[in-house]
Amino acid sequence: MTIEKAAAIGGGVIGAGWVARLLLNGIDVAIYDPDPEAERKVGEVMKGARRAYRKMVPGGLPREGKLTFAKTIAEAVDGADLVQESVPERLDLKHRVLAEIDRHAPANALVASSTSGIKPTDMQSAMRRPERLVVAHPFNPVYLLPLVEIVAGKDTLPEAVEMAKEAYSSIGMKPVVVRKEIEAFVGDRLLEAAWREALWLIKDGICTVEELDDIMRYSFGLRWAQMGMFQVYRIAGGEAGMRHFMAQFGPCLTWPWTKLMDVPEYNDELVELIATQSDEQANGLSIRELEKIRDDNLVAIMEALGKQNKGKGWGAGALYNAFTGELAKRATKPKASKAAEKAKAEKKAEKPKKKKKD
Repeated sequence: MTIEKAAAIGGGVIGAGWVARLLLNGIDVAIYDPDPEAERKVGEVMKGARRAYRKMVPGGLPREGKLTFAKTIAEAVDGADLVQESVPERLDLKHRVLAEIDRHAPANALVASSTSGIKPTDMQSAMRRPERLVVAHPFNPVYLLPLVEIVAGKDTLPEAVEMAKEAYSSIGMKPVVVRKEIEAFVGDRLLEAAWREALWLIKDGICTVEELDDIMRYSFGLRWAQMGMFQVYRIAGGEAGMRHFMAQFGPCLTWPWTKLMDVPEYNDELVELIATQSDEQANGLSIRELEKIRDDNLVAIMEALGKQNKGKGWGAGALYNAFTGELAKRATKPKASKAAEKAKAEKKAEKPKKKKKD
């Protein structure tokens, strides 16, 4: 599936991230978001995304797609090949928005929800054409992180899943099809487990938010970025591999090492504790400044991984090489400045003319 025109319904952090990835791949996007601040907020995300992509492909980028702010959902989805819904995580709201999309989107359009955890089957009941709905769950920032989890509902056609894989691959992403429909899919289930344990560790005074982040980013976070969990543990098993690792650490599963089945009471005291420590950790840096640091780091990490494996790239690095290479191939040459054009013309005029033979 080739995306000629896309529609984005919802322009929050995730919706704006989708807009940025699509536009920077040269795809026209129509967006609908009733927030009066939507244009400004999307514009801020676009600034950051353009900056990151210029670092990724310094020789120039493809011609950017055209962005249109639609006044209605019907206007946004008109003529769209892909409709990306990214409204807040309320099933009643999803139902209303998906029903509206379904009424007005072209019959052959793929409809995808960015939901973080709602099962597609639960959303399909609002649609007359439920067979074309998939979950396409990305990770923030959408314009840089390539993973997208594809989840089919009870009525989703296999062809829609294949269309989704082709569509997201065409814009430099890594689609992974979740084999069974389940709430929160795979990525957010892992994140939720770590988040719950982290809240307990902060609440119980074991560490601060900054200390916890340091423990992650100076150790297993680096391992996960390039090998994930299971391949790292295979190596940890030594020459005997995964079987030895599991035999050695399997008994730990029965030890009281985690509180994953318990949830700390979510109250104002806990929120204030976490928020205060987070403010201290930020040390005066604004959200936009932190976004720039995050984006620069992500580009650098993917670029470094791209140099591994004899230049073929490893993990996200291999995909980074392919994506940036494709963007470079489609890059439009920047227009020469008027001063450069004038200098070129003057240099040409200075060349001595060949004398005619008598």
